Amino acid sequence: MFEVLVYVYENYWRGDACPEPEQLGRKLSAQGFDADEIREALHWLDGLSLATRGVQLERHADGTSATVLPGIAADAALPQSADAMRVYSSAEQEHIGAECLGFISFLESASVLPGGMREIVVERAMATPGEPLALDELKIIVLMVHWSTGVEPDALVLDELCDASSDRVAH
Repeated sequence: MFEVLVYVYENYWRGDACPEPEQLGRKLSAQGFDADEIREALHWLDGLSLATRGVQLERHADGTSATVLPGIAADAALPQSADAMRVYSSAEQEHIGAECLGFISFLESASVLPGGMREIVVERAMATPGEPLALDELKIIVLMVHWSTGVEPDALVLDELCDASSDRVAH
């Protein structure tokens, strides 16, 4: 499934540029992807579309970044304080795994993953098969959430998400 998601990310600039599921499925099949992988990926992308549909964004002047605003239903809730901490359920801890939860925390502390987008990432991570989730798979999920909302992560974050850490040389 993740190979299909990477293909979609690399070939369609933004989520709104992606063809309808039926047409996308035919294109993926023509590229040689397995029917089960395609079905799984299309189902996952459907969930991503639903999860990001209500996300309101305030675009920044640079045109590529944005801030996630509270949704309509969340207006009655108190805004998240800077000292707030996300507590993960035991099911989330088991499925996502310590390494991936640490990476999510890193992205949050670097102000790359606001609370609203974090929740979408966690929800989409929980919708993947197998456990615990591999870090490379989580990075694809984070990329796909950014892709779906039309917000491109800055160059350093994009490098971190796309680069294989095993190829790095420590100085």
